[in-house]
Amino acid sequence: MESHIINDIAICIVAAWGLGLLAQILKQPLVLAYLVAGYAVGPMGRGLIKQNSIEAISEMGLILLLFMIGLEIDLKKILGAGRLILLTSAIQIGGGCLLGWAFFASLRGPLGLGALDVVYLSVAMALSSTVIIVKILYDLRELDTLAGRLTLGVLVSQDLFAIFFLAIQPSLQTPSLTPLLSSFGRVALLMTVAFLASRYLLPSLFRAVARLPELVLVGALAWCFLVSGFASRLDLSREMGALIAGVSISTFPYTLDVAAKVTSLRDFFVTLFFVGLGMTIPSPNAACLGWALATAGFVVASRFLTVFPTLYHLRMGHRLSLLASLQLSQVSEFSLVILALGFKSGHIGSPTAAIVAYTFVVLAVASSYAITRPGPLLALASRGLKFIGLPDRDAENPEPAGEQAAPKDIYWLGFFWAASSLLEEISRHQPNWISRLAIVDFNPEVHAKLKARGIRAIYGDISRRETLAHAGLEHAKIILCTLPNMVLKGTDNLRLLLQLREINPTAQIIVHAETLADAPKLYAAGASYVTLPRLLEADDLREALDAAASGRLKQKRALQANELAGREEVIP
Repeated sequence: MESHIINDIAICIVAAWGLGLLAQILKQPLVLAYLVAGYAVGPMGRGLIKQNSIEAISEMGLILLLFMIGLEIDLKKILGAGRLILLTSAIQIGGGCLLGWAFFASLRGPLGLGALDVVYLSVAMALSSTVIIVKILYDLRELDTLAGRLTLGVLVSQDLFAIFFLAIQPSLQTPSLTPLLSSFGRVALLMTVAFLASRYLLPSLFRAVARLPELVLVGALAWCFLVSGFASRLDLSREMGALIAGVSISTFPYTLDVAAKVTSLRDFFVTLFFVGLGMTIPSPNAACLGWALATAGFVVASRFLTVFPTLYHLRMGHRLSLLASLQLSQVSEFSLVILALGFKSGHIGSPTAAIVAYTFVVLAVASSYAITRPGPLLALASRGLKFIGLPDRDAENPEPAGEQAAPKDIYWLGFFWAASSLLEEISRHQPNWISRLAIVDFNPEVHAKLKARGIRAIYGDISRRETLAHAGLEHAKIILCTLPNMVLKGTDNLRLLLQLREINPTAQIIVHAETLADAPKLYAAGASYVTLPRLLEADDLREALDAAASGRLKQKRALQANELAGREEVIP
């Protein structure tokens, strides 16, 4: 039995990898490749593997996926986002569900939909793809634009709405008041326990192990599965528990490092989840594909009808209003999750799941091309809007100055004695640099002191490439590492430099060298400058020897004492 499961997993992974390579060549979303892989080894493969053999493992992927989504939700940012994001989100989600209800209710006869099919389809079509949008905007370096931040804000609001839907999902078949109130009560209990623990218990526990990043990772995963298991005991979905677990610790300083390290683990299990989901897709027929195209057209239209008028009314102009509508015009991976849970609960039939799956494929491909090359499409739409009497308002609404936060363009990797002394020198002689600094380290005491000085501190293990990528080093102009190899764990300055050059080919990178032989190797690997502290120490020792030989050592010592007395370093 165990060998059959291993063989089935091997077949799924090989199929996903092969089609993933093809998707990469064709510049298509990987999620699409995984769905096709599942269909290839499932229905097309005439039962090459059994779906139930990977169900438990794929559920693990779903739990980790929702935990990661939860980690990326910052409730403080959503609550402080202001009128623009909150109003756009409310109208897009509410309007999208209402339009979906009207559209799919009119198709109950032709498609043979039940009442719950209409509910699930309405919700699923109101959600947009976080994975696809974030990946495209990241590649285009547009995450920090006003349109990018607006789109991300709406995506986070959609995730919060999904939490609400997951709360009532178990009671949809018998939607009487008592079961619904019972569901809300259990959800309230779950959220209360999770957030109280994250407020009063978890911070001290994580702080106690913060110097061991691997224990932070294990602790975060333990928290994920603990809350997930508690949700199951409350007759709620494990997936919702994982989502709440992620949200409850999303503001912890360790989140970036945890997300970076969980990514690889999540990718393996999520791959199996989407492959398993692809195995549930029935063989296509002309009618199914036709309805999928019609549904795709409805999704695009619903985004335009809900997002564009809202932003245009807020005087955001043609380009921003149209671009946000376009960037949200997909079906979410979360929609596939919701449909999978609905199918598992017996709420919906396989034709409904098939329509959503094929709609996801159509829009994933179409929107990827449209978002990466929006110019001609936006220009054509703008001309049409002007023709019907809707003038452009871009000139009236430049991006507010407050929206353009000063980017952190000087990154320090690791914070030890040399970095502490350097920060003191900068504070004395170039205090205007403080606002440009971002320091990556996993010492919680250092974090507290840096934040007290108004310096951005990012918790992370710099030996992990995922951490470096998540920290935002692609935006850095200067990157500095003052740690010697003996302090670096799991890497050295040469390997670290090579990773940095992959992430940011243009930054000026300053690294530490312990031996004279290391310097030319680091320069050959792309270092902009190599520091050799031993030379500086040798020069100071030579001056001390000279002072001792000439009877001036007391004066030199007095100068040193005077300098030390005035220093207030992070690491004394």
